Amino acid sequence: MASDLISIGSSGARAARAALDVTSQNIANSATEGYVRRTVRMSEVASVGTISGLQDASLSGVRISGIIRQADVYRQAEARRTGSDLARADAELAGLQTVESAIENAGVFDAIVGFEGALQQLTGDTLNPSLRASVLESGRTVASSFNIAATQLENIGENLRLESADSVTQVNRQLQDLANLNVKIVRTQAGSGNHAVLLDQRDVLLKSMSGIVGISTQIGANQSVEVRLGGATGPTLLAGATAQTLAQTINNDGTLNYTVAGNPANITSGTLAGKAQALAAVVATNTKLDLVANNLAVAVNAAQSGGVDIDGNAGQPMFSGTDAKTFSLSLNSGRQIATAPAGADADSLDDSNLTALKSALTNQGLAQQTNMLLFDVSSSVAGRKVTQNALSAIAQGANNALNEQSAVDLDKEAADLIRYQQAFQASARIIQVASTIFDTLLSTR
Repeated sequence: MASDLISIGSSGARAARAALDVTSQNIANSATEGYVRRTVRMSEVASVGTISGLQDASLSGVRISGIIRQADVYRQAEARRTGSDLARADAELAGLQTVESAIENAGVFDAIVGFEGALQQLTGDTLNPSLRASVLESGRTVASSFNIAATQLENIGENLRLESADSVTQVNRQLQDLANLNVKIVRTQAGSGNHAVLLDQRDVLLKSMSGIVGISTQIGANQSVEVRLGGATGPTLLAGATAQTLAQTINNDGTLNYTVAGNPANITSGTLAGKAQALAAVVATNTKLDLVANNLAVAVNAAQSGGVDIDGNAGQPMFSGTDAKTFSLSLNSGRQIATAPAGADADSLDDSNLTALKSALTNQGLAQQTNMLLFDVSSSVAGRKVTQNALSAIAQGANNALNEQSAVDLDKEAADLIRYQQAFQASARIIQVASTIFDTLLSTR
């Protein structure tokens, strides 16, 4: 009969050996990214026979019914969701910090204050060539600071767009890899070691993708995965072996939009969302900077047109350009600064038009506008840091919960090694006892 001691002992030895193999695999891959702890599923082997017409359960040992990954789809989904939110916050914060640095390093506020100071020093000594040259140089510094800030913001925006395009390409590549994995998973025997490896690869890809764009997943009965953008009602990115294409378009103002299979898509989490939000902040900051530059040029040029220069000529525009990038100094000499009122003679000491020039700057509050621009960006950075810290704590908690369930614990694996080794030795002892009994029976006469 199949229920003899030798069959039971050999089945136990095979099961213990398989468990030792899986435990060793867990230990070897304890530091492998994306590896999910495995366990061996065992089930009792029993046959039913008849003795004297009565049903009798005949015990026949144990069998390996599969290799189980200790993965919790709900904890995995929560880790992906919180990680996606954190990735968005990180990307947005990084972009805002570069904007803040660009405005601070360009020194627009200091340049405008310096220009106003140079005009103030010219008061009362309007014929002084050194003071006039100082005003002109201060104006050139203002123009340079606007140009530097605009160029840096333009570079930041271009880098964000390029990084976003690379991320879109990466998502499309991952979707195609997942589509191929779906096919392999369906064709591979469930519960086998190869099947577990494929599922690990699937989960690694899903985690990586969720860091780029927020996704929701649905695992089928055959373990293939369906992926949607955003929530469960979002557009389908992957179904079976069919992957849709994610694409980005650049609006006229430089901001980004996204589409899935040609249809508009709203991305609210992941690095793509963070970069899009940071890019919107870049565009808004550049618009405000352009407004300050234009207001400065209009105010100064209007005051210049209302007076005459040191040679008695009508005042000419001091600045040209309508935005920060094209803003430049137009005057070639300090003598062209119109400090005297219209109709005054050459070398006039009347500085009433200089007073009007200073009043124009003060009334516009250009320095204050620049200061508020920097304050707004700095406030946004401070607010995003608070959000980022909160999301980081939430994501860490979700990852800890997932790792507690699916990560390899070396202490536990070491204990399992001893347990399965003892089980293997005990099964071997069963076989030895069965052999002794068999030999005894053969020697009985």
